Amino acid sequence: MPSIRSHAILDHDAASVWSVVRDVGSVADWFPAMTHSEPTSSGRSITLTDGATLIEDTVTLDDDLRRLQYQLVGGDLSVDSHLGTIDVIDLRDGRCVLVYGSDVEPAEVAAAFDAAIREAVNRLGAHLAARRAMSA
Repeated sequence: MPSIRSHAILDHDAASVWSVVRDVGSVADWFPAMTHSEPTSSGRSITLTDGATLIEDTVTLDDDLRRLQYQLVGGDLSVDSHLGTIDVIDLRDGRCVLVYGSDVEPAEVAAAFDAAIREAVNRLGAHLAARRAMSA
């Protein structure tokens, strides 16, 4: 199963980043490939920019580790197996590292997942900066 991973050092404290990541129903706010997301009883439902839908179940939501894991369980994409993992690691200087990995089959969809995740990781810092500016 192909594994993909993106990461970024964010100029935001780990608690602030984690509060955004752990809000599973609002992922579309910072994930550019998504136009809509909402929580479900077991995770979230998502609409992609092309209109396709995804249903994801939360596997792990650990506030101590600042780790979110989810799996794709339904929707319009032909995916045999998927596990996404997001870790927020505190650098203790007001910054953190966000590591976003995904294991996905079939291999043919890995490149699309990789591009979308990379774009989301790069977008998260700007999203957090905008939130900070709005609350100031």
